[in-house]
Amino acid sequence: MPRLFVAVEIEDSSTLSRIIGVRDRISGLGVDLKPVEDENIHLTLRFLGDVEDSLIPSIYRAVDELSSFGSFVMRVRGLGAFPNTKNPRVVWVGVADGSEILRSMRSALDRGLRGLRVHEDEHAFHPHITIARVRGRSNLDILSRYIEENIDLEFGLSPVTKVVLKKSTLTPRGPIYSDLRVVALSSPR
Repeated sequence: MPRLFVAVEIEDSSTLSRIIGVRDRISGLGVDLKPVEDENIHLTLRFLGDVEDSLIPSIYRAVDELSSFGSFVMRVRGLGAFPNTKNPRVVWVGVADGSEILRSMRSALDRGLRGLRVHEDEHAFHPHITIARVRGRSNLDILSRYIEENIDLEFGLSPVTKVVLKKSTLTPRGPIYSDLRVVALSSPR
C-alpha cells in the first residue's frame, strides 16, 4: 500500500532559497530537530496515508478535478509552530495571499475523496510549509523566541501552476518522495 499525499510545490527558486536559509538558521540554534530536506519542502494540500492500490484510479480522478482551479501566486510569509510557539513540535512557514484559494482547493479535494478509505485529518486545514520537526525539549525557549521574532518574515511570491500527487517511501534516512501524478492548473484568473 503506497503512502500518498497531495502537494503544492514551491515553484519560485528565490522563495525556496529563503525558506531553506531560515530552516538552516533554526537548525543551528541548538535545538534537537529534524529539518525537512531541501527536495522535500512543499505545502501538503491533503495527506492520504497508506492507500490500497485499488483506490488509486479514484484518487487520480479527485486530483484531476483540481485542474479547474486557475493558477495563482501565493505569498509565503511568516514563521509559526504547531501546536504553538511556546511548545513547538512542528516549525512551519506560512502562506498569506493565496491561502483562501488553497482552502478552496482542499475542500474540493475532500469532496472528491469522500467515501474513499483514506486518512482523515482531525485538524482544520491551515496552509503551511513544514520546515522542521522538533525531537527534543532542550533550548525550546531559543527556538520559540526566534519564531516569534520572525512571525511576519517575508519569503517571497511563488506561482502555483500545478498540484502533485506524491508517494512517500519511508527510509531510515528520511522519506523519499516521488511524483505519481502532476495536474496543471488552468490559466491564471
